[in-house]
Amino acid sequence: MTTTAFKEPVRETSPAATREPRRRTGRIRRTSLPYLLLLPALLLELLVHLVPMVIGIVMSFKELTQFYIRDWGSAPWSGLGNYKVSVDFDAPVGEALLHSFFVTVGFTLLSVGLCWLIGTAAAVFMQDTFRGRGLLRALFLVPYALPVYAAVITWVFMFQHDNGLVNHVLHDQLHLTGKPSFWLIGDNSFYALLTVSVWKGWPFAFLIVTAGLQNIPRELYEAAALDGAGTWQQIRRITLPSLRPVNQVLVLVLFLWTFNDFNTPYVLFGKAAPEAADLVSVHIYQASFVTWNFGTGSAMSVLLLLFLLVVTGGYLLLTSRGRRAFDV
Repeated sequence: MTTTAFKEPVRETSPAATREPRRRTGRIRRTSLPYLLLLPALLLELLVHLVPMVIGIVMSFKELTQFYIRDWGSAPWSGLGNYKVSVDFDAPVGEALLHSFFVTVGFTLLSVGLCWLIGTAAAVFMQDTFRGRGLLRALFLVPYALPVYAAVITWVFMFQHDNGLVNHVLHDQLHLTGKPSFWLIGDNSFYALLTVSVWKGWPFAFLIVTAGLQNIPRELYEAAALDGAGTWQQIRRITLPSLRPVNQVLVLVLFLWTFNDFNTPYVLFGKAAPEAADLVSVHIYQASFVTWNFGTGSAMSVLLLLFLLVVTGGYLLLTSRGRRAFDV
């Protein structure tokens, strides 16, 4: 008796079926590649910024003074005590912090407004082609390219009372002042700080607005000129509306940079800034490293962080609503 072996038929896979898993694998690789490339930067950001931020928040709940510098983890907990001291505006610490906050707000608004105005005007002016435009653009970017410390130290020498360039021009040459002024002390220190901040900040606005102007079609200006629109009407009806998204980001970045600026006042005035130029960043530094009360200084830093988060969130909310209304 013979037995017949039945073989299972071989199933042939179609080329389309084999290509589909390969396509899916390639799609997954292409999707995950950007995240893998960003992973080192995210880890460094976590190490450099987030970890110190968490440590600072923990320090704000401790009575961390000079007696616990060697072992800050053993400092006793104070709960919300440091925050209560910081926001008690009837006490000397809270009153000084409130004064510093108002000085910083006024300084930031003036600096951001002047940086945007000068940068935008320069960018619009440089749109026209003329001889030497490239050289002039390079000169405009010099304050932004210079190191902060080198630039501010140069301004320190220029603001000197006896032999500074500012007093030489204003008093000796133009005779605008009755006597040489003290620019690094007293009320004039605010104007000196504002001058340096605008000088080194407006080229950034010029650079960003110049990049935004490249996306505006020249045909719009040509059509407006044919319709009889002047230069100011073209700027108001074409340039500014087209730059709305760019200006929204630019103003926010300038605000955050200026409000948190520490290098400029520190190099300009040293550890003890004059009362008229007592910015929050320097005030927190003095509260932490001069009086050795790191708990109170950390609480002030957390309050500053919360304020900037609230302002940034509100600004983004308002601008997003305005953008939707503008698009409609």
